[in-house]
Amino acid sequence: MPSAGREQTGPAWGTFLELEPPAEGPLHARLTRALRTAVTSGRLAAGSTLPASRVLAADLRCSRWVVTEAYAQLVAEGYFEARGGSATRVRARTGGSVRGGAREDGDRWTPRYDLLPGVPDLRAFPRKRWADMVRAATTELTWDELGYPDAAGLPRLRRQLAAYLARGRGARVEPGQLVVCAGTLDAVMRLCRSLRAAGHTHVAVEDPGWTQLRLTVAAAGLTPVPIPVDEHGLRVDLLREAGGVRAVIVAPAHQFPTGVVLAPTRRAELADWAREMDGLVMEDDYDAEFRYDRHPVGALQGVAPEHVALLGSLSKTLSPAVRLGWIAAPERWTDALTARDTGGTPPPVIDQDAFTRFVSSGSYDRHLRASRLRYKRRRDHLLRELEARLPGQPVGGAAAGFHLLLPLADCPAGAVVEEAARADVRLASLDDYRAAPAATDTPTASTLVVGYGNLTDQAVPGAVQRLTHAIERVRAQSTARRHVGT
Repeated sequence: MPSAGREQTGPAWGTFLELEPPAEGPLHARLTRALRTAVTSGRLAAGSTLPASRVLAADLRCSRWVVTEAYAQLVAEGYFEARGGSATRVRARTGGSVRGGAREDGDRWTPRYDLLPGVPDLRAFPRKRWADMVRAATTELTWDELGYPDAAGLPRLRRQLAAYLARGRGARVEPGQLVVCAGTLDAVMRLCRSLRAAGHTHVAVEDPGWTQLRLTVAAAGLTPVPIPVDEHGLRVDLLREAGGVRAVIVAPAHQFPTGVVLAPTRRAELADWAREMDGLVMEDDYDAEFRYDRHPVGALQGVAPEHVALLGSLSKTLSPAVRLGWIAAPERWTDALTARDTGGTPPPVIDQDAFTRFVSSGSYDRHLRASRLRYKRRRDHLLRELEARLPGQPVGGAAAGFHLLLPLADCPAGAVVEEAARADVRLASLDDYRAAPAATDTPTASTLVVGYGNLTDQAVPGAVQRLTHAIERVRAQSTARRHVGT
């Protein structure tokens, strides 16, 4: 049997898969777990191509649907990547910039200054308090609760979440409408599978927007339709013009990566569109808890609960490692979200119970308050350093979340990202999140996305110094090229 070593980038068709016995669940779920284990154990190396679904289905003597569902789930989880016209691959780790995250030798790149957006302060994870909750859950869960979990999630967690979303996000949701899942991408995958089963063929997504959302929509068998975002949020007028679209993914409280809040008039227009189309708005409640200029904007779900599914997770508030999220869905979608051919694997019951205790004890609210103060203090420090080293530099997206936008009028942002990587600084450009590069005359055509969530307070001056030097070097190179061209 061929070995799947760490340096392998060719076909991985001979990889040994350990499928669990039928008693452990449906075949597509067992195949998903086997493939996931093959990746995490190193048997499937980064960059390896997977066999075509029909080939693997023939080898396993199962239907092709089983394989496509397993591949789609692992695309949503970030283990695989699927691109039109090419084979599905194990997600590659390439070196030296935001586009990868690892060196060419396979070792993960841990930059000295990590300015990637979307990463919370991992050093502030409440280890002791969380460990106490896990210990209590392990001790006090009943014997029957240690069996296979309810597909919709632990009932007492759903009750706690319903109360929390009502008081903190202005949502209108009953515990029976909540489905506990493994995070936002898992939620989107479940909803897209349900939409596909209901006859939908297209889903609109924000542009620029989180790239993984577009990939997840495609992995679910639907066509993502990019809709531009401007300074007021999603262009609802262009959404209306998009043919065949009756579902959209939007982050109205704090759009990623532009940071804009969906304007009140557009919130109303979006709700009206959903009612007129009898459609579904998937509301990504991204960074809603971290607003510094005013109270957080209430969830759109509270305005149109019959047409909005509110999606939330702990990836930004606690840590991506917790892998726990939720869907507050209209009643007509809840059964489909937990159906055998739609739902993913629920998070571990012990983690669900631990988070229930974390919320009910008030620890979650205290953690969020402390996080808001910490991020605001760090943001203010970062803004002062930027003003000192780049006087007059415009800054956007500072009102919420934990990343900033730096529009650069006189040099390409992508080149700055590469130059900064050589100085051991990791960050992104706005084009990394677009469906297609912006026209050069667009105001935000060359814009850096600078995260500060996982940056220590002490590291801010050094990070800004290296970033400034990278910008200055690229500006000098751009000026020299212009002079040569004239």
